[in-house]
Amino acid sequence: MTRVAIIERIKCINGKGCDFVCGRYCPVNRTGKDCIVINEQDKKPLIDEKLCTGCGICVRKCPVSCISVINLPEKLKDDPIHRFGKNAFELFHLPIPKAGKVVGILGRNGIGKSTALNILAGVLKPNLGNLRNPPADEEIIARYATVSLGDYFKRLYSGKVNVAYKPQRIDLIPKQYDGTVKELLAKVDGKEIAFQLLKDLDASHLADRKLSMLSGGELQKVAIVATASKKAEVYYFDEPASFLDITTRIRAARLIRSLADEKTAVLVVEHDLATLDYISDEIQIVYGEAGCYGVISQSKAVRRGINEYLDGFLPDDNVRFRPYPIRFFQYASERYASKEILLKFPEMEKKFESFRLKTAQGIVKKGEVLAVMGANGLGKTTFLKMLAGELKPDSGEAEKLKISYKVQYPSSDIGGTVKEALQKAGGLKYMSGWYRQTLLEKLGLGKLLDNEIKGLSGGELQKLYIAVTLLQDCTIYALDEPSAFIDVEDRMNVAEVIKDFVIKHEKCAIVVDHDVQFIDYIGDSMLVFEGKPGVEGHVFGPVSKTEGMNEVLKMLDITYRQDMETKRPRINKPGSQLDSEQRKKGRYYYTE
Repeated sequence: MTRVAIIERIKCINGKGCDFVCGRYCPVNRTGKDCIVINEQDKKPLIDEKLCTGCGICVRKCPVSCISVINLPEKLKDDPIHRFGKNAFELFHLPIPKAGKVVGILGRNGIGKSTALNILAGVLKPNLGNLRNPPADEEIIARYATVSLGDYFKRLYSGKVNVAYKPQRIDLIPKQYDGTVKELLAKVDGKEIAFQLLKDLDASHLADRKLSMLSGGELQKVAIVATASKKAEVYYFDEPASFLDITTRIRAARLIRSLADEKTAVLVVEHDLATLDYISDEIQIVYGEAGCYGVISQSKAVRRGINEYLDGFLPDDNVRFRPYPIRFFQYASERYASKEILLKFPEMEKKFESFRLKTAQGIVKKGEVLAVMGANGLGKTTFLKMLAGELKPDSGEAEKLKISYKVQYPSSDIGGTVKEALQKAGGLKYMSGWYRQTLLEKLGLGKLLDNEIKGLSGGELQKLYIAVTLLQDCTIYALDEPSAFIDVEDRMNVAEVIKDFVIKHEKCAIVVDHDVQFIDYIGDSMLVFEGKPGVEGHVFGPVSKTEGMNEVLKMLDITYRQDMETKRPRINKPGSQLDSEQRKKGRYYYTE
């Protein structure tokens, strides 16, 4: 059986609190062989995967849990397409661009999706697992000579295929280009459509702004437009829905779909299942172990691909990559909540120089999650800040209750380790009972306790902030966009953690998010923010989740149904029989 050994070298403390524990306890080392040795360059261990027996002793003995030893699937006989170094992540297989198709890529964070796009876009040259003698272009082409990727790489390396690539890290764009939006788009606009696309995404007002002055959502819009306006045969979009509000996600999805034609292929990596379902013609799943290895499956029909991913089993590959399925509720009916009111807020109004917000009165009950949706720039975060006492309304005033508030954009600037942040929030509470089982295990923070916060990924940082928020001793918990940066599995885990928390501890929560399926899963009642972004905001509700979701989908001009197999919400194809029937009845949201 093929085996891969991974060492997170940043976490390793050999020589600084660890005296080579992994090597001292290794049974193979004790026989006189060099299975685990010290690398002379950084004085940290190296594991010989051929000598390793997979006993797991080094994994269990490591004081900071920086070692993983994994047995790869038996059917995986090929060498990797790329490996980042000795005892480092490796990727098997690649997605396949297809003219006239939008191929969606679905998988966990840290499993190789962005690496695959970088290889196909020519940003990263694959080494075929050969670290000492990286292959020449001809060797890479020969590796795929019997499939369409061989011709693709031949054209890519000879400069005969034009590629447009929207990276995941859009925050790096202002560091690479110091100018205005107008100047950037004029430079890349090969089809003379950039400014029309900017208008389609309701972003024309950004034209004269410097890139360094844009918010995450604004920068995402510009990145999508800049990519789509290039002349290319293949377009790659890495997480295009991140930072975008619910309205813009649908507009961006329609824009990206329109790029695929008989001569043009599109590949999209996305965690938002509703967006991925709506945008894709086919799905390729990436499975494996985060930070260790990733395998890209063969292409599948959209519904089948997403359902197999949720089930955690790929019949064609005969691989179970997750020991449990991800389940959705059978119907959208609201969960019973206590009659006891924990939060009562009046009509409130807040005026700024160029924006005005007016909210309605409402209540939140014990054990209830009030979900909040609406476009950016309508005052959702302002509303939370007024409830939390961080912002004083001009009229109306909420009860003076202590509210634990998770900010919209988590920052790693707080410093220290994960353990220190959890202790500061709730003492040693995180180590006991429900908190240990849920926050450390279900959110996966247990293996990160000794990690420096500044080194966490976006998803890890988000989960830490959620845990810190829930550790506070309060009655009301407000969470602003808790699904951002988090993959599908962890989105459902986060939703379950929040719902379980408010029920078990008899609290209530207010959750603002743009992922329709996340809100559908977590919400009991809803507030829908409407109005003109950046100018005026008002609310519809509080109302039942069914009524609120119907209002949101009507605003988006889409209808929803439930998948018969998994019960997950799906967007109906525009103009389909079910779409037309639901519109006639005014039922945009599925019901029993």
